[in-house]
Amino acid sequence: MPDKETIKRARKDRKEGKSASTQAGEFVREEIDHVRKGKHGARSTKQAIAIGLSKARRAGVDLPPPEKGQTSERTRKSAKSAYESGRRKPGRKPSAKRSRAVRKALKDEPHRTASKKALSKQARSAARRRPAADRQAAAKKADRTKSPRERHEAAIRAARTRQEHAHA
Repeated sequence: MPDKETIKRARKDRKEGKSASTQAGEFVREEIDHVRKGKHGARSTKQAIAIGLSKARRAGVDLPPPEKGQTSERTRKSAKSAYESGRRKPGRKPSAKRSRAVRKALKDEPHRTASKKALSKQARSAARRRPAADRQAAAKKADRTKSPRERHEAAIRAARTRQEHAHA
């Protein structure tokens, strides 16, 4: 069950006209936070992200399941089920026994999968799978949608990153 605060932030994003993936990002952030704080672990960074996306779909974020061929049938079926449950009116309470079993299974998984390094590695590998034109378009949009102050802060971060990699 997502925190009330997470749902509130996702609703605020929707009200502001932000994309479904931005709204879902709130749930992913919550999941990463849970792994970092030790509430449970995750076998991989991808798993932590997938749990967050599933929670978002169940909470009613309009995030359709992946297209055929983009991922395994099993994942698509799971995403479809989560998406449909988010479309319906809230029904039964989640099974306490099942929730306990899931938490118990995740408890034994590593927590390093939500480290800054692991998330950075995941983001970079995901970006590399996208065409250069997509990456460029995303960078241009980021530039357009940032305020002068945010642009300044981003430039400082980029310069710091470049400096760190120059010394490495």
